[in-house]
Amino acid sequence: MSQSHEIAVEIGGTPILFRTRDSSFRRMLIDRYTGFISSLPGRNFEFELELVTPSETEAAEDAHVEMQDGVWHLRRGDFRAHWDQRAGRGHIRQSANPYSIDSVLRIVHTLILAREGGFLLHAASAIRDDRAFLFSGISGAGKTTISRLAPPDVILLTDEVSYVRHEATGYHACGTPFTGELARVGTNCSAPVATLFLLEKGPENKIEVVNTAEAVRCLLRNILFFAEDTELVEMIFHSACDFVDRVPVRRLRFVPDARIWDLIR
Repeated sequence: MSQSHEIAVEIGGTPILFRTRDSSFRRMLIDRYTGFISSLPGRNFEFELELVTPSETEAAEDAHVEMQDGVWHLRRGDFRAHWDQRAGRGHIRQSANPYSIDSVLRIVHTLILAREGGFLLHAASAIRDDRAFLFSGISGAGKTTISRLAPPDVILLTDEVSYVRHEATGYHACGTPFTGELARVGTNCSAPVATLFLLEKGPENKIEVVNTAEAVRCLLRNILFFAEDTELVEMIFHSACDFVDRVPVRRLRFVPDARIWDLIR
């Protein structure tokens, strides 16, 4: 019997252990998740990885997530997985590429966060002066641009998918290895969220107040969630409302040059 190789990827303070019999795939994951490898993983969540030969049509199917008999079933064109959240154990069947496991990680973390009052957000995020700022918007709104323009005193958490965790003291943003066009893994640290900015490119740099209803709508539009589950969808709705009650939401119109960071304090 071949030897089992383990690696734990920790995002948002939650380590997930992966076990594979392919040592080269483990090395690939170490390179992919540099800065997010846990040396002392807990045993709360773990997956067995089964590597298979890729199919020519494996990328054709969109992600689908549903609960059956107490077990989450995850599938997309390039992977099949199941996960018993209560037992903390699951199985992934995929080809030897980092993109499939990246998607599984995103899905699993959305399921974990939903019950804890947090969420993954389609947003860039960064820390300045020990406070985190979120920059959310549709593709092309400027998430990568504002990340690229960040001055040296800014710690980039991500330019693509932000990890928002609910704690007793409020909401914290955590670094993620999920990259966008910048193709740069975020820093594995966290800070309390000071402001959520809704990005919009314009002729001048300007911050505008956003009313509560619009803030909730925009936040919900950019929260990542894949499961067909009424209970968790309702939890996410309540989390979005609570977040907007606690965190200022502003529209940030900006010219794509470094002067925009003079307003972000």
